[in-house]
Amino acid sequence: MVRTDDNDLSDFSPAPNQGENAALYELENEAFDPESLVLAAMRARAPWRGRTLVDLGCGSGYWLTRYVDEAGEVVGVEPDERLLPLATARDARAKVLRGSAEHIPLPDESADVVHARFAYFFPPGCDAGLAEVMRVLRPGGTLIVIDNDLEHGDFATLLRSSAWAAAQGGGSPTDTWWAERGADRTTVHSEWRFKQREDFEAVLRMEFPAEIANQWLETHPERLGLSYSYALFAITKAGA
Repeated sequence: MVRTDDNDLSDFSPAPNQGENAALYELENEAFDPESLVLAAMRARAPWRGRTLVDLGCGSGYWLTRYVDEAGEVVGVEPDERLLPLATARDARAKVLRGSAEHIPLPDESADVVHARFAYFFPPGCDAGLAEVMRVLRPGGTLIVIDNDLEHGDFATLLRSSAWAAAQGGGSPTDTWWAERGADRTTVHSEWRFKQREDFEAVLRMEFPAEIANQWLETHPERLGLSYSYALFAITKAGA
């Protein structure tokens, strides 16, 4: 079965930090995890060499190029029509389709690995998307979700100081939700690292309310980045 029954993708909620600021979000992706520690942890948990990998909520497609050299097939799935042309143009070796977490336009048991970076899985209320991912995964396939760790690093401190930002995901309720569904959790301690101060300032102001971002920047005038820890949640489909 291929899910094509819902053209309006009613589960989709636009992300202001990407859909409205694609160029700025590109700079954020470039600064993300400069030593590729997150990518290494993802690869160790669910290797994708020669396999079919789905980037769920691929946005403008930044990470597609990181997957295509290893994976046998890469499929990006994105609901935001503002970002689809950017993702489609990113790398001709990857296929990009319009869809969402609850409406993945792929057949049953057609993927080996599904990645979701800061996309959809901000529980509660995510069971329909999780069920849809399990439909698409082959037995033995794995979903890996990247979220914020709220315990370690500068970014976690900023999140805890901003009710608006913290509500977007992470923390004890998220950990509990995933644990109840049989997921394992890995913490990766990394950082943001920008080349230019003005880029760092612009991204921080995109991600946080102005008063919080400005206060942090004023007290760290020489910094080109900050420490940032990530939570990786993974579930492997039974039956392999």
